[in-house]
Amino acid sequence: MKVSEIDNMAYESLLYDFYGGLLTEKQREVMELYHEENFSIVEIARELKVSKQAIYDNLRKSDKILREYEAKLGLMMSLLKTRELVESIERKIDELSKSPELPKEGELREGLLEIRDMISELGE
Repeated sequence: MKVSEIDNMAYESLLYDFYGGLLTEKQREVMELYHEENFSIVEIARELKVSKQAIYDNLRKSDKILREYEAKLGLMMSLLKTRELVESIERKIDELSKSPELPKEGELREGLLEIRDMISELGE
């Protein structure tokens, strides 16, 4: 998935995954139920014995905080763009290493495959 194709809900979930540890315990609890457990606002309100409005406000405030962290730090988008670039590089290496113009055995082919393996280690 390209960074530009991320929908709002997925973006909010990614923000939570990336910066959620910086929220208060209560904010994390609500965000966890909403984004990770896929609870509705009504279900969360029932679970935590608070009003739907309180949950809605908590989610909006938490989302705003997470977006502010991202706006200031840009770490999540940088990581996503880096992953996208790495995937493009891997595809290009695969394409080049399968080229009929390269001999089956050789330094260039081995070098390309070695680079691909190093890139794969970045994701681990």
